[in-house]
Amino acid sequence: MARRRTQLCLDEHRRIPVNRRNYGGCRLSSLPQPTIAWQSPDDPRKPLVVLLHGRGSRETDIIALANHLPAGPAYAAVRAPLAEGPGFAWFANRGIGRPISASLTETMAWFTDWLDGVAPAGRPVILVGFSGGAAFAGGLVLSDPDRFAGAAILYGTLPFDAGVPTTPGRLHGIPMFVAHGDADSVIPAELLKSTWSYLTEESGAQTTAIRSAGGHSIGQDDATALAHWITDLQGP
Repeated sequence: MARRRTQLCLDEHRRIPVNRRNYGGCRLSSLPQPTIAWQSPDDPRKPLVVLLHGRGSRETDIIALANHLPAGPAYAAVRAPLAEGPGFAWFANRGIGRPISASLTETMAWFTDWLDGVAPAGRPVILVGFSGGAAFAGGLVLSDPDRFAGAAILYGTLPFDAGVPTTPGRLHGIPMFVAHGDADSVIPAELLKSTWSYLTEESGAQTTAIRSAGGHSIGQDDATALAHWITDLQGP
């Protein structure tokens, strides 16, 4: 697999947007070239919706979600850069839903490097992450809220205590979508509770929040609500 050299800064005490332009004098690390599944050929004139799969999964699994989402945007599913079992992961962790800060910083820089190439400033970008991809999407939007037109956190947690700000008002005015299942036994309950509370009460985001009785999976009701949310973001 071809690999690229991406400049990375692993100082977890810095609170700045994650991209290669910010890192002077930091070490270089190699990660694979991004592998992307597109629902249809990309059109840079359209908003871009980026789908982020769960831990141990891959881009070819989550791209099917695009078939349930509205026409209009371009849809791309990105393969996470770290091998994990039969699939891939967005970061090394210290337990489910708890990213290692240095690893998250590294992979966010890698992702942002790719994103800057396909979505220069002015092209709206919406993140949709499931499970581990939800934590990754949360890290990206918390690191640089102004970069994104919105983010959906599906059956996952925000990356608390992982080097990105989760201060009150951090996502002021940012459209967010969160979906949780009351029977979810994968993500620790305390992280789900903290995520729900932060997004609906503390973050300042314009949050659409839905709950279901189900477990750790995206259901048709979730997809329908997510489709309406994306449609609303596009405006009339």
